[in-house]
Amino acid sequence: MSFSDLGLTEEIVRSVTEHGYTVPTPIQAQAIPVVLTGGDLLAGAQTGTGKTAGFVLPILQRLSDKTVKGPSAGRPPVRALILTPTRELAAQVEESVQIYGKYTKLSSMAMFGGVSLNPQIQRLRSRVDILVATPGRLLDHVTQKNLDLSSVQILVLDEADRMLDMGFIRDIRKILALLPKQRQNLLFSATFSDEIKLLADGLLNSPTLIEVARRNTTAETITQTIYPVDSDKKRALLVHLIKERQWFQVLVFTRTKHGANRLAEQLNKEDIPAMAIHGNKSQGARTRALAEFKTGKLQVLVATDIAARGIDISELPYVVNFELPNVAEDYVHRIGRTGRAGSEGEAISLVSIDEMDLLKGIERLIKREIPQQIVAGFEPSATAKTVTAQVPGRSGGRGAGRGQAQVRAGGGPSSAKPRQATTPRSVPPRPAERRSSASNHRKP
Repeated sequence: MSFSDLGLTEEIVRSVTEHGYTVPTPIQAQAIPVVLTGGDLLAGAQTGTGKTAGFVLPILQRLSDKTVKGPSAGRPPVRALILTPTRELAAQVEESVQIYGKYTKLSSMAMFGGVSLNPQIQRLRSRVDILVATPGRLLDHVTQKNLDLSSVQILVLDEADRMLDMGFIRDIRKILALLPKQRQNLLFSATFSDEIKLLADGLLNSPTLIEVARRNTTAETITQTIYPVDSDKKRALLVHLIKERQWFQVLVFTRTKHGANRLAEQLNKEDIPAMAIHGNKSQGARTRALAEFKTGKLQVLVATDIAARGIDISELPYVVNFELPNVAEDYVHRIGRTGRAGSEGEAISLVSIDEMDLLKGIERLIKREIPQQIVAGFEPSATAKTVTAQVPGRSGGRGAGRGQAQVRAGGGPSSAKPRQATTPRSVPPRPAERRSSASNHRKP
């Protein structure tokens, strides 16, 4: 099957083909015809499946339909609104709109926080057919009356599960109230939780359901390995693995912003080029770190869950869980950054004794036991064990009881500190990041 077989126009197929992609992925093959008909869609797919093209391509075609007349006077309205949970993802989706819409006359814009409002206000004074935005910044512009959403024909909620996990449900409801009742709705989610089902029930009208992968599963192309190690030896083990195995483009996850900063500093002291990205970093710093990481100039990127949400690198080889997430589903989303679109990848987790309960929860979720390897010189202490201690005035996030922390016998608090759960979610391959394979069967 080719993209033209899906009913896409010659102009759109041409832009896809120019980037080396000829065969649609399963999510694209199923979603594109549905979106072209104007029907609502509820789609679930694992990360790296190409879902962005699954909605961008048909949206471009629908808005390019010359038989649909716009307003006879005044500034052309925003006709398609794509909501994403993070700045990085908004920028990457809008980049896909520009690339795939190369031969259309449609105009697009990315809108997100962390940067000045004024350039966005200036941009909104000209034509914007497709707006890709994060909920908070979108509402900022609405409040200041810089933006009118009353003519939106197509709404996309991209990575809807992550938006709910990040607390955007109130903002989403406010935005929905600003849109016309008659519109096409497309909801994309990695998982179909009860909250997603409730949102879908209130948003979608007789939707087509697509689910191309069993929920909460990990890609078969990802090799998963657990390295048991004492918590105070994790950094030394990570340095050993990176140097001895000559790893490059390593994405490392920590639970906290402070932990990410500290680990990046320690890696740099070991002559391993590393940078940290998290919510406290400026947008410029995050963009610069991502750019250097993608080009290979930066060997290691240390990230918190939410900050990593926009990271989409073709054939990213290594993901390391320096600390296991408190929420089992986050493990799936973290390691889904590698092994994308058929590429192979490795997911390595450094697990201390006080994280064994978290590991069991992850293995229950993915319905498999993850192989374990002991690295010589980093064997975990045979006497280490955990107890549950009361810590006054502290409360954990999901997965931790109130006022409790795991403490190692004979030692201080472990690295598994309670935290407010943060959840990433991966994004699909973008056309700008072409695969290095010379295969004739590339996918957007």
